[in-house]
Amino acid sequence: MVTTSAVHESLVKIVGKDYVSNQKEEQYFYARDGGLMPAHEPDYVVLPRTTEEVQEIVKLANREKVPIVPKGAGLALTGLVIPQKGGILLDMKRMDRILEVNEKARYVVVEGGTTHGALKSYLQKHHPDLRHSIPDSPPVATVVANVVIHGQGRLAQQHGFNSDMVSGLEVVLPTGEICRVGSCSVSSYWFSKGPPLPDMSGLFLGWFGTTGIITKLGLKLYPCKKMRDIMLFLTDRVELVPDIMLKLSHTEMVEDVTISAQPLPLRYKGTFWIMAYITGDSEEELEFKRKMVWDALWGYFESRDIGPLSVSPDMKAPLMSMPSKDITRFADVAKGGGFQYAGPITPIEKFPAFIKKLEEVATKYSVFYASTTRLIGSGHCMMFSFSFSFNRANPDEMARAKEALDECSRFALEEGGVLWKADLYEQKLLMEKMDPNTLNLMKKVKQLLDPNGIMNPGNWEVK
Repeated sequence: MVTTSAVHESLVKIVGKDYVSNQKEEQYFYARDGGLMPAHEPDYVVLPRTTEEVQEIVKLANREKVPIVPKGAGLALTGLVIPQKGGILLDMKRMDRILEVNEKARYVVVEGGTTHGALKSYLQKHHPDLRHSIPDSPPVATVVANVVIHGQGRLAQQHGFNSDMVSGLEVVLPTGEICRVGSCSVSSYWFSKGPPLPDMSGLFLGWFGTTGIITKLGLKLYPCKKMRDIMLFLTDRVELVPDIMLKLSHTEMVEDVTISAQPLPLRYKGTFWIMAYITGDSEEELEFKRKMVWDALWGYFESRDIGPLSVSPDMKAPLMSMPSKDITRFADVAKGGGFQYAGPITPIEKFPAFIKKLEEVATKYSVFYASTTRLIGSGHCMMFSFSFSFNRANPDEMARAKEALDECSRFALEEGGVLWKADLYEQKLLMEKMDPNTLNLMKKVKQLLDPNGIMNPGNWEVK
């Protein structure tokens, strides 16, 4: 039987002594995230620099049957990279190179620890005509982690989930083999994650690091227009919001649509702030898009069910920021700042019912709430956030927030939604509701790829 000291010595040989730790300070830090999930310490924290180092670490873990958890910035808030069964925490932050930008094929290839902030800055400096879909998380969020949880960003209304924008993968499988998925498996180009080949990217996207470790990622890029603006509308008619979202998407003129609802400041209470973002290469193009949006909503203006809001430069700046800072501000609402949200993906017709439930649950558990909804695709679905803030120094308040989130998650499932970046409890709810044959297929995939069950155990644990 291998000893813990032998595992530590083997890790040091792979990455060097400066990039392995089993000290209490690191174990404490990597045992938790910003959400409500209980902490659990890893045995080792390791920072690899190359795909080959990741490969050797995985081979070691597989050989000795030691759990291994890949980590980006740990910003999902739902405990997805808390090492539930200890083992090796693989911090990917040293693998942060931007390897290639193909301007004509419009894609970028990045390493597994590259952050959204670094990619945005790099493109602005070296390829100002190109951009990628930026999620509303802090800039230290990693590109790979965002697509692994099917995140959304500022181009979600036009192009869907950020995982839909993946154009290729390099993955270290749980048994240590290095595998490329997509066009990059047969070509030097990373233009497609699947078609015309069989699309095997689904074996890794959405699996929370339980089927492999993504070490390189191809990501589609899009035109970066010279100008960008926001159109802001207010309504107090919750039942109209789904049709408003549909009309905005029908114009095919907007890059992003979000809807905010919260009780404070008081001027927000009972109103829904609908934000439509438009881009263009000239003022004439922007004006044309403004007219198209205006015409689409004209009937609501005439009936006074919607009101346009003039946005001053001071007000516009934070609304236009990418990523948005609103989420991190919400974390500071409660003393001892903390927040978490359940973010089901659901048809847009569910918006009124979800808002009603959010208000009911917030009152029932006496927690402060807010919600930001994002339209995904051409009205195909939306992400609705049941968001609650809490004082991290108040265990009772945290418990009430968790009960509120769990009740909202159960409600979302009953209403036909699918839970996004599900925590352990939500994963259990999903698997209980899932078609048995689908669940059995998931089990077969996991057993095939990870026969020793070392990859992020506790997550997507199919019985």
